[in-house]
Amino acid sequence: MTFLTAAEQTFIQEHLHADPHTLLLHTSAPADVRLKVVAAQLVARQKAKIKLPTWYANPALVFPPALSVEQASSERTAAYKASIVAKNGGQPSLLIDLTGGMGVDSLAFSRQADRVIYIEHQPDLAELAAFNLPKLGGDTIDFQANQGRNTDANDFLARFTDTADWFYLDPARRNQQGGKVVLLEDCEPNILDWYGTGISTGFRKKATSVLLKTSPLIDIEAVIRQLPDVAAVHIVSVDNECKEVLFVLKAHEDPDVAVTTINLRSTGPDEVFIFRRSEERTVPVQFGDPMRYLYEPNASILKAGAFRAVAERFGLYKLAPNSHLYTSDQWIPDFPGRSFEVVGNCKPDRKEVQSFLPEPKANLSVRNFPEPAEMLRKKLGLAAGGVHYLFATTLVDKKKRILITRKPIHPSLLK
Repeated sequence: MTFLTAAEQTFIQEHLHADPHTLLLHTSAPADVRLKVVAAQLVARQKAKIKLPTWYANPALVFPPALSVEQASSERTAAYKASIVAKNGGQPSLLIDLTGGMGVDSLAFSRQADRVIYIEHQPDLAELAAFNLPKLGGDTIDFQANQGRNTDANDFLARFTDTADWFYLDPARRNQQGGKVVLLEDCEPNILDWYGTGISTGFRKKATSVLLKTSPLIDIEAVIRQLPDVAAVHIVSVDNECKEVLFVLKAHEDPDVAVTTINLRSTGPDEVFIFRRSEERTVPVQFGDPMRYLYEPNASILKAGAFRAVAERFGLYKLAPNSHLYTSDQWIPDFPGRSFEVVGNCKPDRKEVQSFLPEPKANLSVRNFPEPAEMLRKKLGLAAGGVHYLFATTLVDKKKRILITRKPIHPSLLK
């Protein structure tokens, strides 16, 4: 690995907010500062500023290439994964991270487990993790399996004769050409192979539980069909952007898998909504035209497909079977998503829409509507922004409508 000299660490801290490319082209550095090295460090560190704030703030760390930072979990999602482990059977004695990467997840797990074994098949990443994680408090992480060998999950499992409380798996979701993949069988390692070949017996017998991280684009129902022991599903968003779908694999008797959706928010409390798949299939749902308030579920709920369950749980009317917008006469302040006050309801006509707006400017979303947002925005003559939020949608009578809304203002919110 590339170690940084004291002069290079100082140089990086003095130029934390500089453009690395400009720095590389136009800056003359002291003789003991390798500009290419510090520029690459700055690119990676700057990508970590929001995602990995503790890492960003530690000047002693050496960062891997920026792509590894992009692919790593954020500190917040890593902490959530660690909480899943802690809540399913208490503090684990042994957790094995079979796809360690930068070590963000390993570090979070080490705060919940007595011992964490870190496995990573890329020697450079493994060496960096062994250097960085102790500086972040990861003193209970065992890197010995990686020392002196190129260790991947298959190699480790072939040698591992004990039983772990947990395996953690975050398969690589890029193919040999660098393109992104989604399906389990296209990832590395191929989890379906582990269930379908000789290694599968050892794989599942060597851990009581498995936590599997997958793409936010994964087909949840397909995975439940493919893997025989999915006990729970967790869908994790950060500030309403779906980041990952997690599967807990363990022996269980209840075929009705619980699904937890969570939206980790930078401001305000996190949004948690838990339901069972049978509930979504069976609960009754009421349909109705827009009332005083409009609701849009957060990204995790939409990904989970909890379209009926969320309506029933909060006593809302759904606008139409395929329009995943909801309405009520009374404001629901703890709804897990965005809420709006309806100020207008009209045809998708430029004059009608603009009659509700003080200026031809609004935020526009399309939900179950035949025209894409940009085409509709041009048709309505609207610039982006402003205080109004427009929803183009289809109502239960199949009419196409534009709902003009604004964020709800209540005395309790002004305190």
